[in-house]
Amino acid sequence: MESDQRAFRKFVGDAPPEDGGEKVNGAPKEAEDLLGQLAECLLLDENWLRRVQRLLEDKRQVIYYGPPGTGKTYVARELAACLAGSPERVSLVQFHPSYAYEDFVEGYRPGDVAGQPHFRLVSGPLKRLAIKAQEDPGRTYILIIDEINRGNIAKVFGELYFLLEYRDQPIHLQYSAERFSLPPNLWIIGTMNTADRSIALIDAALRRRFHFVPFYPTGPPVAGLLRRWLRRDQPALMWVAEVVDEANRRLNDDHAAIGPSHFMNPKLSEEWLGIIWEHSILPYLAEQFFGEEERLSEFSLEALKPAGGPTLAEPDAIGGEIDASPDPA
Repeated sequence: MESDQRAFRKFVGDAPPEDGGEKVNGAPKEAEDLLGQLAECLLLDENWLRRVQRLLEDKRQVIYYGPPGTGKTYVARELAACLAGSPERVSLVQFHPSYAYEDFVEGYRPGDVAGQPHFRLVSGPLKRLAIKAQEDPGRTYILIIDEINRGNIAKVFGELYFLLEYRDQPIHLQYSAERFSLPPNLWIIGTMNTADRSIALIDAALRRRFHFVPFYPTGPPVAGLLRRWLRRDQPALMWVAEVVDEANRRLNDDHAAIGPSHFMNPKLSEEWLGIIWEHSILPYLAEQFFGEEERLSEFSLEALKPAGGPTLAEPDAIGGEIDASPDPA
């Protein structure tokens, strides 16, 4: 319920655990107690959340992987705030093709001193959060790396390949030459979109250092999520879950499946469903069916809606209803 979500956010934002507070499995006891509340808010299985917590306690780094629209980043942020005890101890970065070691760990950046050009060494988000975690060993800090597979991971991570596995052995960083290590209370959650790049293309050295957690519409934690949300927030539109399930059955490709996040919108109505389908789902499917555009007719709302379901407006009609262009009269 929305009131539960507000209560949860208030707790993790305004009432972090006191230093030296009781811990359970390496995380604040309050976070352990809140996992059940978080599961209710997110409509996820509590046992699944606890399993991810155990995976983080084991290797201290996990990667969520699956197609777009399955809630990977959202769940990562909510779970991180819960386990860390406060959003203030959670940091998020997003990788992209031009992201480099100098952006992530440390590098020289131009500036000026008294009007003269000057380069200074600047710490990146990983090093900054690691220093905070080292100075606050009684609390958990979490770095979220969104779209981790969109960057050149080996180039961005550099010596982190060693540090991720051997956290108790500091090494010298390549710019500052200072001794540096990753503290045990710094955890990492990465997300990767398998529609962009298969997990099989991630090198074995990285895979060995992370636990991998699937986010596919056909399996936990995503399977049934849209039904649970519709039952709670939009019961009159329960048939939408059947439309999405049928579309994914016809796609027959977990990596290209349509995720529930597209539809978990408080504005959802029959009209908005048509708008979402026309402007988000069909363009996504058109990309999947490049060279086979005739298949798109199988994925119209009318073709997918269950027998006895509502008669839906044609996409063009819906588009006309929201056309914001001036009246020609």
